[in-house]
Amino acid sequence: MKIYLLLFALTAIVCVTAEDYTTKYDDVDVDRILQNGRILTNYIKCMLDEGPCTNEGRELKKILPDALSTGCSKCNEKQKRTANKVINYLRTKRPKDWERLSAKYDSSAQYVPDYTIVDI
Repeated sequence: MKIYLLLFALTAIVCVTAEDYTTKYDDVDVDRILQNGRILTNYIKCMLDEGPCTNEGRELKKILPDALSTGCSKCNEKQKRTANKVINYLRTKRPKDWERLSAKYDSSAQYVPDYTIVDI
């Protein structure tokens, strides 16, 4: 009986963990990327299907639609803070790129309320 309870508990843990986004890229130095125009442009081109993607870019591109539609419910706190930082940076420092990304990933502006007022 104890083995069944243990298996059930392990299965429940795996199911809960599988619902979250990977933490593999949580330690990427986002500040360095944001301060390097060339690297940031490459990420933006990746997201817009205008250039090649790094592994991080491919992962972001894969999860972004789901993250937007769920209000980043599968994000951990670090991922939420990083997302807020990037959104604020793009909105204030690279508004044309922000408009292009918004047009691609939120063409109907349904997620605007979710990222219009963002705290860091």
